[in-house]
Amino acid sequence: MKCALLVVALTAVVGVACTYDGPELQNCARIISRAGWGARPPRQRSNMRTPVSMVFVHHTAGAFCSSRARCSATVRNTQRFHMNSRGWSDIGYSFLVGEDGNAYEGRGWTTVGAHTRGYNSQAIAVSVMGNFMSRAPNAAALRAVQDVIACGISRGYIRSNYELFGHRDGGCTACPGDRLYTTIRRWPRFSTRQIRKYC
Repeated sequence: MKCALLVVALTAVVGVACTYDGPELQNCARIISRAGWGARPPRQRSNMRTPVSMVFVHHTAGAFCSSRARCSATVRNTQRFHMNSRGWSDIGYSFLVGEDGNAYEGRGWTTVGAHTRGYNSQAIAVSVMGNFMSRAPNAAALRAVQDVIACGISRGYIRSNYELFGHRDGGCTACPGDRLYTTIRRWPRFSTRQIRKYC
C-alpha cells in the first residue's frame, strides 16, 4: 500500500506522517507530525538546502520516555524550553526519538535547525530523549534513529554518502552521552574525520 494512502488514514487517527512511498515503508520510522505531538507554531523559519551531507546525533540529557503520551509531553517541554528559555524560534532539533520507538518531527527536513553550532544549515540532527551517559537507548529508539536517516535518504533530503557524527564531534559537550556515542561509533556511516569544534 502506498504511504500516501496511509497518510490519509493514519494522520487523522494518530498523527503519524509517513515519509516515503513504496515497498521501503517497513524501514521508515513512525514519524509523529508536529500536529500529532501538539507543537506550537515557529516564530520564524529559514529554508535549508538539501540534500545534506551530515547527520548529528544528540541526546536531550533530560527525561526518558517510553510511551507516545509521555514522549509527546517531553517534546512539548523541550520546545517550551528552547523557545522560552533560550529564545529560539522553535524546537532546535530536526527530529526527536523516544524509547517508544517513534520519531517526532521537530524542524523537519528542510528548515535550518538550532542544534549544532556551525553546522545548523548543513545537517539534520536527531536527538534521543533521555540522558545516555550511563546507559544506551533501547533497541526501538536506536532503530528509529536509523530509520529517520533511511527515510531522509529515500526522500532525497540526506545524501546516501552522508557522514554521521555525535554532537561532541562538532562542539565542546558531552552530548550525545558516553553510551549513545559509543553505540553510534559502530554504525557504518560514522565518520572519524576531524571536524571543527565550535565552543
